[in-house]
Amino acid sequence: MADNVENKKSDLGPQKKPRSFDITAMFEEARKTAIERTHGNIEHHEDIESKKTTKADDSSSSSGSDSSDSSDSESDKTSGKVKIKWSSNDDEMIGPPLPPGFGPIVDDKLKQQSQKYDSEDDDSEEEEETLDQKIPSSHEISLNHGAKTVSALTLDPSGARLVTGGNDYQVKFFDFAGMDASLRYFRQIQPCESHPIRQLQYSSTGDKILVVSGNCKPKVLDRDGHEVLECMKGDPYINDVANTKGHTAMLNGGCWNPKVREEFMTCSNDASVRLWDVNTGCKKHKNIMKPKTQQGRKCIPTACCYSTDGRWIACGCQDGSIQIWDHNKNFINVGMVSRTAHMNGTDTSSLCFSYDDRVLASRGGDDTVKLWDIRNFKTPLVTRDGLTNFFPVTDCIFSPDDRMVVTGLSIKKGQGKGKLLFMDRQTLDTVTEIEISDSSVVRCLWHPRLNQIVVGSADGIVKLFYDPKKSHRGALLCVVKKPRESKQMQVLSKTQIITPYALPMFREARPTSTRKFEERQRKDPLKSRRPDLPITGPGEGGRLAEKGATLSQYVVQSMILKKPDKYESNPREAILRHAKEAAENPFWVDVAYQKTQPKKIFQQPQEEKGEDDDDHPLYKKHKMG
Repeated sequence: MADNVENKKSDLGPQKKPRSFDITAMFEEARKTAIERTHGNIEHHEDIESKKTTKADDSSSSSGSDSSDSSDSESDKTSGKVKIKWSSNDDEMIGPPLPPGFGPIVDDKLKQQSQKYDSEDDDSEEEEETLDQKIPSSHEISLNHGAKTVSALTLDPSGARLVTGGNDYQVKFFDFAGMDASLRYFRQIQPCESHPIRQLQYSSTGDKILVVSGNCKPKVLDRDGHEVLECMKGDPYINDVANTKGHTAMLNGGCWNPKVREEFMTCSNDASVRLWDVNTGCKKHKNIMKPKTQQGRKCIPTACCYSTDGRWIACGCQDGSIQIWDHNKNFINVGMVSRTAHMNGTDTSSLCFSYDDRVLASRGGDDTVKLWDIRNFKTPLVTRDGLTNFFPVTDCIFSPDDRMVVTGLSIKKGQGKGKLLFMDRQTLDTVTEIEISDSSVVRCLWHPRLNQIVVGSADGIVKLFYDPKKSHRGALLCVVKKPRESKQMQVLSKTQIITPYALPMFREARPTSTRKFEERQRKDPLKSRRPDLPITGPGEGGRLAEKGATLSQYVVQSMILKKPDKYESNPREAILRHAKEAAENPFWVDVAYQKTQPKKIFQQPQEEKGEDDDDHPLYKKHKMG
């Protein structure tokens, strides 16, 4: 067996021996190579550092360090060792040294880039824009909504479409990408019949539109304006509004939840704020909040809004209070309240949270704008008076950078121009104001993505302000398109000759078979004299299903089937037929007087007086010859 194994090994030929590696020798060789490569690069950096000009007190220390470094390097060169000295200067090399030839080039590039960035930072600090320069108002376009007040505005989150609503019950859709310089809307609807539009808002995803009108049933439309659902109306005869399925009075406002895309909120004159869920079909409200006065009575909410994170729900009431609920808790008790936020009896037209959710802005019917800190809600941070407000839906919004507050001013007819006012958030001082038109400014909207401002006024004009350098898309897409020219076709007028027998009235029908003609005649109920079909319901077309074919037949049959009454012509006999039974079984009068007056006493008949009696009045007496 052993001989066979040896023979097989000999057949395979000479065997290969495994290669052996000396780890110590390889490490020493790599160490020497690294020392040779890095030595020249270190000397070059040391020469550059020695040539740099620094301050007078640092020049001596730097020169001393350079000489010491050079001496150390020379001594280490002879001994085969390299010593690197680290310092706190930012210009020195950090980490392992680069290969020779790459160090100085990279260093120069870094210096140039750092100098470039430093110069840009200095320029940006010097050219920092002021608040009025951040307003995109260099250009404007006008959109015509109608002849009445523009009471609602909304832009979808992407900024592609603008929807306007007004007191003329109309809702109009404007598409910036499909619109040309003529600035015409592409769709017009009347979603709520003869009710003015109070609020319009796109959902956070932009696929649905909330419509709040003057009736008690809010609606949800899709992106193109087709109705998706309508909320249920509550029972107006139930006293507790929490037991009704929906609102029972006119709506005042509404908005979508910015975080939960299926939820929206509405407030109404029935003294309730309700949350709805689109997934349930809005057959009943999801939650309800009932604002109360300080005495515990019902209070009508006039405006409501969500915070940007969806946690807080705020509403302004007619008693001048602002009440806030926490969405994470139950809605039985109010979370925060300010009873004297605005004047009692006025309508708070708008509430708006800042983008950082720390400040709440309120536009009151008492011609004021106030800012409130959510962390200390008892007293306002800043108050601005003298801002006239004639409309219950006048807006108050924050700028996208949260540094300004924007609102509209109302004016009386013929007393000036309506203005859009920009105020500093810290002090509410006027930054600038823009004149809009000869009527009041009601609605305003500042889209953060487009950086464009949309303003709706009381004369039905919607103005859009933008800046070609600061704004994006939106109005920039449509103002560059020329209006479409109508195609004019050249038509040669010729006298039209009509032969009399070519008209349909003179045209003879094609000959058909007798069987088909009879089938058509049979299908015609008038020509075939088909009898009336039996009635399955209560009746239709003047016919009753139970008795008779017509109403007159029903009346006649009911008269015939009625049994004749023999006492109909003799009412005395009809009464006396009950005399025997009444005498035997007294029930009413005889039972009452059975003990006190068993014998009946009737009034004696009076004798008739003669004609000469003095009882007659004078005008009835006969005059003596």
